[in-house]
Amino acid sequence: MKAIIVEDELPAREELEYLIQTHSSIEVTDSFEDGLDVFRFLQDQETDAIFLDINIPSLDGMLLAQNISKFVKKPYIIFTTAYKEHAAQAFELEAFDYILKPYDEKRIASMLRKLENAYEQRNAQIQEPVQAGQTRVAETNTVVAPGRINLLKNDKIIVTDANDIYYACAQEKVTRVFTRHEEYTMPMSISEFHARLPQQDFFRCHRSYTVNLSQIREIVPWFNHTYLLRLRGLEAEIPVSRSKAKEFRQIMRL
Repeated sequence: MKAIIVEDELPAREELEYLIQTHSSIEVTDSFEDGLDVFRFLQDQETDAIFLDINIPSLDGMLLAQNISKFVKKPYIIFTTAYKEHAAQAFELEAFDYILKPYDEKRIASMLRKLENAYEQRNAQIQEPVQAGQTRVAETNTVVAPGRINLLKNDKIIVTDANDIYYACAQEKVTRVFTRHEEYTMPMSISEFHARLPQQDFFRCHRSYTVNLSQIREIVPWFNHTYLLRLRGLEAEIPVSRSKAKEFRQIMRL
């Protein structure tokens, strides 16, 4: 499990990282002092958890969390703050926990155990249907006919019109695939799944996402010349990363 720390005070940041390393197997991969830097980081990178201070420069922690809550794949958010008054708002955003400063080591240790358990349970729910259907998928090609794709759900192979796929996103070692009304889990990387789609219709807009261009309803300009894509009939917002923005503009003639 990987995490980032967002904290503009060095002593608090170092203390929190020490406690995470002492009481969990969570890997702290990055730390940030500025909320806008975090948001830019998340355009191209993924993390499983964010330890988030509220009082940070540029984009405060609460506003940053509101933006993260719109992501398709949401990291666990653990607020770390000296202010009690934001707790209700934090849990409206479905924060995993709300930790007050100064840190209480027993409280931190308890939270970390619960966090790792939640992460393991979520992964187990994803892996179970995949493992049940791995043999059957191996016996059947994903592409069965022009414009038709095999998708896996509840140990069944569902033959699907490729245009009914709205988008797909990477999650650990599997790929989650979304139509308008259903979600499927494929036991392969996003790169492998994208390669089996009609290339003229699907665009790899982000290292973790591929999107059906014909299902885009709205293109929302975002930070640093990137975009969020809104699709017909879905609430999800799909990111276009900085590295893909120029190609996307060319394809969409923006």
